[in-house]
Amino acid sequence: MAYNTAEVGEVRSRPMTAEEKKVIIASSAGTIFEWYDFYLYGSLAAIIGAQFFTAFPEATRNVFALLAFAAGFIVRPFGALVFGSLGDLVGRKYTFLVTILIMGISTFLVGLLPGYASWGVAAPIILIALRMLQGLALGGEYGGAAVYVAEHAPANRRGFYTAFIQTTATLGLLLSLIVILIVQGYVNGNYPMVGVVDLQGNPVLGADGQQTMISAFNSWGWRIPFLGSIFLLLISLYIRLQMEESPAFKKMKEEGRTSKAPMREAFGNWKNGKIALIALFGLTAGQAVVWYSGQFYALFFVQNVVKVDSFSANVFVAWSLILGTGGFLFFGSLSDRIGRKPIILAGCLIAALTYFPVFEHLTRTANPMLYQAQQTPVTVSHAPGDCSFQFNPTGTAKFTSSCDIAKASLAKASVNYESVEATGVTTVTIGDTVIPSYDASALSGEALAAEKARFDGAVSAALGQAGYPLAATDNTTVAKANHFFDIFTGQKLMIVITLTYLILLVTMVYGPIAAALVELFPTRIRYSGLSLPYHIGNGWFGGLLPATAFAISAQTGNIYAGLWYAIVVALMTVVIGTLFVPNGTHKKDIFAD
Repeated sequence: MAYNTAEVGEVRSRPMTAEEKKVIIASSAGTIFEWYDFYLYGSLAAIIGAQFFTAFPEATRNVFALLAFAAGFIVRPFGALVFGSLGDLVGRKYTFLVTILIMGISTFLVGLLPGYASWGVAAPIILIALRMLQGLALGGEYGGAAVYVAEHAPANRRGFYTAFIQTTATLGLLLSLIVILIVQGYVNGNYPMVGVVDLQGNPVLGADGQQTMISAFNSWGWRIPFLGSIFLLLISLYIRLQMEESPAFKKMKEEGRTSKAPMREAFGNWKNGKIALIALFGLTAGQAVVWYSGQFYALFFVQNVVKVDSFSANVFVAWSLILGTGGFLFFGSLSDRIGRKPIILAGCLIAALTYFPVFEHLTRTANPMLYQAQQTPVTVSHAPGDCSFQFNPTGTAKFTSSCDIAKASLAKASVNYESVEATGVTTVTIGDTVIPSYDASALSGEALAAEKARFDGAVSAALGQAGYPLAATDNTTVAKANHFFDIFTGQKLMIVITLTYLILLVTMVYGPIAAALVELFPTRIRYSGLSLPYHIGNGWFGGLLPATAFAISAQTGNIYAGLWYAIVVALMTVVIGTLFVPNGTHKKDIFAD
């Protein structure tokens, strides 16, 4: 591809060559591998927590494991700043190579890293550092992929070709789940259970006095997917070494018009800073909450709120991903004809209008017994000021008042309840049963344990009387998949169809977003300019969704109320996007500057 002397505008007027198509496919494939590496940790967070946070109780251990996962999201905007500048200074291709190296080596080292029992506190510290490196790499990866593909694609096909990049997060997640299932099946089928020992090497005994045993995969087999990523790294490096630099960047460099300070030029003046704000609030914030709601929160909701077992929930979501992923390409291609803005904002609006009935339909379909029990009136009577807003994105806050304990207990059991103000200690009324709560801050030791056992036991008994399926074995109505292809019943097909609808909303907002962001920023600062609003939107607005949704649901007593966070942010994007995002960017010559 010799574009050194040709006018880039003339190059864009002809169809894409076979070499250019290879570049697009290679770029997308490399990005899938990066998402695979990133999500691998998330899929195995609980198992990893048991290896690296052994010194802590199980609940605290899981908190730290999730914090390590969150660290990768938190640092993504900083990766956008670092690698965005690098991409605008030295080129798209070389930045690609750096990000894939950091991601691949960090993932491989997680597989080698000794656990807490061997290295003590150094093990979790190094683990979190490796997660932060992964987040930094991913923060630079997306902007590079979007810009690189857009600057190679014909002008009238920019939305379609960048939509391949949009499929990579979904495909990377799917790839990580498939690899884990294959390795888990093989290791557990061919190797014996492993006895658990404490930090002193003594056997950990269960309630029956026997040594606690865990599967071979949970003991050591989980490392294999991380170590195996070295092969994906080598493939990705080979692919990216074959790539040509973006023709737009090469032309700009030949003419001496590259930016000397991309960060200052992108965000240091109102002209360009305003574009970044419009991109964040008028496009990526709404796109992020719809994306997270349709993929991650839907999975969380089916597992933790509707109480479908983990395997079945993964099967249903995996099928929805398979059925819905083509929507990325469809809406990307459609945006080449009617524009990016109408499709993205329509997706945000449709999501905001339909989330409540859709998620209620999921509950009614997937767990009819639970849905029926939720019709029983439940009331939490509490003193004014006794209830906290249980927003806990880091997992470190403690909520110990009698009201907080009561609401958290009901929320975890997926109970819909009403809050009313009263005096004295908080009470929970389930049907005709009134149960006093307790103040954990005023108790300790055996007294605290006794009160907790008393309250939890009374609540469980009353919920059981109200028809709540507290034990999975007692619930014959909940959806269950025995294997990956066990979806061909009316109930399970309806779940898959409902989840696919949510994925199609994801494809509406996410399919055209790369092209839309590319078209907002001038070539000199394009990598830097689009990376930051994208990763703030998806890393922070989207990343806060699970914690915020739980806090809202616990506060209001409605298991669906957490959806208000996604709905409000999506509607904000509809309003701001309608007023400030320019129309017709799909017709823009992104090389004119």
